Amino acid sequence: MTIEEIRLLIASGTIEKFYNNRKWRNLSKRIKKRDHNECQVCKRRGRYSKAQNVHHIKELKDYPERAYDEDNLESLCISCHNEEHPEKLEKFKKKEPNFFNEERW
Repeated sequence: MTIEEIRLLIASGTIEKFYNNRKWRNLSKRIKKRDHNECQVCKRRGRYSKAQNVHHIKELKDYPERAYDEDNLESLCISCHNEEHPEKLEKFKKKEPNFFNEERW
């Protein structure tokens, strides 16, 4: 997948296609292996967690040219990845209903 194709996916809101392509999946496996399947943020904090995600340090949407740059990738656990991208959790939060207080006796 080329940089221009990645830019088009970002613009159209279908970036999932990037993460499903073979080149990314293979690179992701290689990065996890490089990082010994350890979360690099936890490791910096003196803890250990198994890495389950590969994270773009400089965000893909802002730097599509660094999409496959190994120096811009690190392995993270789900918890640390969620800390890096709290905006992605918004769609999973339960919306509180609007309070409506019409008394009915």
